[in-house]
Amino acid sequence: MRPMSTNDTPPEEPNVPQEPLNKGTAPAAEEPEQTGRQRLAAGLWPPRVSRAQLIVALLLFVLGLGLAIQVRSTSDSSALRGARQEDLVRILDELDGRTKRLEEEKQRLEDQRKELESSSNQAEEARKQTVEKERQLGILAGTVAAQGPGITLKITDPQGLVRSDQLLDTLQELRAAGAEAIQINGVRVVAGSYFSDVNGGVGIDGTKITQPYEFKVIGKPQDLEPALNIPGGVVQTLEKEQANVVVTRPTKIVVDALRAAKQPDYARSSS
Repeated sequence: MRPMSTNDTPPEEPNVPQEPLNKGTAPAAEEPEQTGRQRLAAGLWPPRVSRAQLIVALLLFVLGLGLAIQVRSTSDSSALRGARQEDLVRILDELDGRTKRLEEEKQRLEDQRKELESSSNQAEEARKQTVEKERQLGILAGTVAAQGPGITLKITDPQGLVRSDQLLDTLQELRAAGAEAIQINGVRVVAGSYFSDVNGGVGIDGTKITQPYEFKVIGKPQDLEPALNIPGGVVQTLEKEQANVVVTRPTKIVVDALRAAKQPDYARSSS
């Protein structure tokens, strides 16, 4: 090892940065405080939805969709949708007529009860009422001819598109309007009558009838005719099948087609 001479200079030390006298660390920058709106947004997004909440939301959506479809289909299929004011008034008149007939029937039965209670000869009065009731039941059963006011309904079907169910709907509409006796092409129609489709026509209680189909109906004409002409009713339905429908009000309707009285095989009077 060589001894250091006086002329030799010591080696320079590397330049090391001097630490500041204040050895304390600088404070970290503080984050700005969030506002209430920012905290609300952070809590809502991204959404934290549980499985139960998803199921409930799906069920509510399906329920709402079903209700909307039902309301729309009900409003679209209403027969009175878009009906004219005159048609609505006519329907209301028909309903009033049905109510009036029921009230009259109620009053008639109450009068019969009072007559039986107040009559001095109750046996004779009961016999008269029994004879009258038998006549009425005979008309309803078709075993007795009948005459009175009413209408005729003639249906001509050149295309052959009218079916038994449409004639049955016509019959039901007439009954609802107060028809008391009905005859179609010489066949007496009663409560137990049935309709069927046959080749070239329609069968009523096994009897074939062909068009034109002519209804003879005894009842109040002011109730029967409007019932057929209500919007979406019998006349409009048949005309859609390219059938020609003619309703007339003769002075008198005669229903003379009769049905044989059937004796019950097992039922007997309990009196």
